[in-house]
Amino acid sequence: MRISSPACPPAAIPFAADAYATPPDAATAWGRRFPSLVFRLKILSIIRDAGGRAACAPYSGEMWARDSLRVLRALEESGCSLRVEGLDNMDRAPGPCVFIGNHMSTLETFVLPALIQPRREVTFVVKQSLLRTPWFRFVLQSRRPIAVSRDNARRDLAAVLEGGQDRLARGISLIIFPQSTRSFRLDPEQFNSIGVKLARKAGVPVIPVALRTDAWAAGLLWFKDFGPLRPERTIRFRFGAPLAVGGTGKAEQARVYAFIESCLREWEEPAA
Repeated sequence: MRISSPACPPAAIPFAADAYATPPDAATAWGRRFPSLVFRLKILSIIRDAGGRAACAPYSGEMWARDSLRVLRALEESGCSLRVEGLDNMDRAPGPCVFIGNHMSTLETFVLPALIQPRREVTFVVKQSLLRTPWFRFVLQSRRPIAVSRDNARRDLAAVLEGGQDRLARGISLIIFPQSTRSFRLDPEQFNSIGVKLARKAGVPVIPVALRTDAWAAGLLWFKDFGPLRPERTIRFRFGAPLAVGGTGKAEQARVYAFIESCLREWEEPAA
């Protein structure tokens, strides 16, 4: 398979094929027995290590992809199973693009770089509060994300359109979560069209990304981003085909939403 201008050597990342599934023997004995504890220890160590390197020296896209892969491996070693599909759809967009996905948990922020960065330079549209997170902020800042407040829609739109066009013009793709906050439910009223508007203005395609990441639950109070693991819930990512945005973009917005909604419906698990 052709991989366009890899920012990280394909040999370093096991996602050169169109799909990926966690090997059945990936979990360690301790991870199977104490998944949340093992994962928390691993993720905190990875964040501190990556943040320390990013704070003291240039932090490259290759380093970001490798550290993201470390998080993915920590999930697998703690008993979680990952299923990824449609990776080849990224190669069907020859230049930069806008990835538009639903937002369920902290997990996708940590794992998506391992899936996307090896194929193309990418960064996030993130909440400003993430740029104040200890250690992790140094990693994010090194990738020059676009920060939004989430409390002023007009100002956020202007920031995304201006900053997004700048990054796309320099060949950097963007990951955008249109939902105003993380949610296990998909609500069309909360799924705004900011990603499609940016793609239309910049003249680049959008790639829908459906994900189910409720295996990493939300925590409480100071540990909201580091809740318990639920290894029985399969982690899923599916990349859709690139969509060229034409006209007002309403048709493409509807297609992105329909793709994600269809995947989530397919991935529903029967009540216990």
